[in-house]
Amino acid sequence: MTSADKIFMTDMFRLPGMLLIVFFFTFTSCHRPSGEWQPASCPLPTRWTPLVDPGNPWPEYPRPQMVRADWINLNGLWDYTILKKDDETPVKFAGKILVPFPLESSLSGVGEKSGPDRRLWYRREFTLPPEWTGKRILLHFEAVDWETSVWVNATEVGRHLGGYDPFYFDITDALTTNTQQTLTVAVWDPTNDGWQPRGKQVTNPGGGIFYTSTTGIWQTVWMEPVEETYIEDIRLVPDIDSRQLQITTLSCCPQPDDSLAINIFFKDDLVSHVNAIPNEPVLILVDSCHLWSPESPVLYDLDISLFRRGELLDEVTSYAGMRKISLGKDEKGITRIMLNNAFVFQNGPLDQGFWPDGIYTPPTDEAMRYDIETIRKMGFNALRKHVKVEPRRFYYWCDHLGVLVYQDMPSGFKDVPDQKEDTIQSDETKMQFKEELQRMIESHYNHPCIVMWVPFNEGWGQFNTDEIVRMIKNLDPSRLVDDASGWTDQYVGDVIDIHHYPEPESPRPEKYRAAVLGEFGGLGYRVKDHTWQEDNWGYKTVASTDSLLTIYREYYGLIAGYKIDPGLSASIYTQLTDVETECNGLMTYDRNIIKMDLRALSDVNRSILITAQP
Repeated sequence: MTSADKIFMTDMFRLPGMLLIVFFFTFTSCHRPSGEWQPASCPLPTRWTPLVDPGNPWPEYPRPQMVRADWINLNGLWDYTILKKDDETPVKFAGKILVPFPLESSLSGVGEKSGPDRRLWYRREFTLPPEWTGKRILLHFEAVDWETSVWVNATEVGRHLGGYDPFYFDITDALTTNTQQTLTVAVWDPTNDGWQPRGKQVTNPGGGIFYTSTTGIWQTVWMEPVEETYIEDIRLVPDIDSRQLQITTLSCCPQPDDSLAINIFFKDDLVSHVNAIPNEPVLILVDSCHLWSPESPVLYDLDISLFRRGELLDEVTSYAGMRKISLGKDEKGITRIMLNNAFVFQNGPLDQGFWPDGIYTPPTDEAMRYDIETIRKMGFNALRKHVKVEPRRFYYWCDHLGVLVYQDMPSGFKDVPDQKEDTIQSDETKMQFKEELQRMIESHYNHPCIVMWVPFNEGWGQFNTDEIVRMIKNLDPSRLVDDASGWTDQYVGDVIDIHHYPEPESPRPEKYRAAVLGEFGGLGYRVKDHTWQEDNWGYKTVASTDSLLTIYREYYGLIAGYKIDPGLSASIYTQLTDVETECNGLMTYDRNIIKMDLRALSDVNRSILITAQP
């Protein structure tokens, strides 16, 4: 296989009854002896907490849609300290922090807050392999929240603003002839005292819908060697109607005689080969054209090689899914969301992506994959990734396991506006939001699982909605846009989306917009010994798992009716897991218990996908 990983698929629908994970160890806290590191105090560990290896956390390749064979993972124990915001570079450090877990998390080993008046500092040393001599060295950060400054051997190599997007610096000129090099990183994060996109993070979470903040490095840090000219990015656009895949390979520092060789494989068989020119799109015929969908998430493997006069300069592997998302009319003339030119009802949970031990960072790749596998086992075919952007491997697993993703842009705001108007934002705020929105789209452009971009949620920081929708459509005409999920619809985009709690309702489809129920449900069932704290809440409290299932069935009976009249195309149930003080998840926050009989839950969700067709 030319993919980064081989996927081992298990039977996803054979777990009967209420899922209860039995621990083979006893937890009284998150602490355990482990040399220089142990988790900080944690009110609710997960079963992956003790599996985190401080010597090799998150070892998986972090950029699965553009894989190079040669790389070094810099995750692990780093020196850290927290100083006043304007203090000079520290000489002494306070202790060790486990990268890539955020400062506030148990798994960082620190479990502290920073705040808008302080700056978090990191330091570590690294050694380059001798075979990297003469290469350009790229230092990658998958995500750091929020303002990041980076030095190598006391030379500043770059600064970045943004909490959710991957970025990198060429550090070659800052390297010395010494065996060991020193990497220093400084991070300032104003959280809810600032105007930057931050999702649901707050400095002091309470009993509401906002949660513990994330400060600093929260995704993988890594390095790779490249030549002076190398493949910088690839852009994939499937066209199932013409059975073609458009590939644009972006090259850094190209020369006139550079060329590309592109091979496409399906299940190890070569199905297409083409020569191309860097930075120019090429259309490749895919005769077999196996279509990607949740029921059949088939993918093509790609091998792209960059040559100069016959000499190989660079080679990357990737994958692509042949799928189409669009609007269309059904036989009754109702505007519908179409997948591969057919109406497929899209049903999924709201997924906030918080973890009791890692906050924004799942404890392991296996833990993150578990959430996606469980969504499929529950009978869903979609999810809404709520005001957070996940590591790129999250979307890799959605691609491989077959989950449609409605991707929110993390909100940035100080006050919730009037529900009928956009907010008035400063030029600085608007510029930063647009920059981070563009980076989110560009860095996730190739994932077939993503079918909808959602720039605003419930009016939080919403501004210039028509302009933002046009911007997204210009950046990515291949996907749908939800102008505002809930509340502040500005009558643009591809869908009309409402939120209604607890019971579902449906907006009426329009001539050019499909109907989406972007949030509903929120049935709160508290499972003793599996909560973040004693005080919890849900939009509607239920007393037992049987009552939960009964009401869930009733709600989806209403959804089945709305699917026919007025013509609902998609529904999002709140939510996949409990989150801190919210107990309205289908699973407990520690992912230890699924609150309803799994087969019964799956039957309800799958029935809405295959029955009551309009």
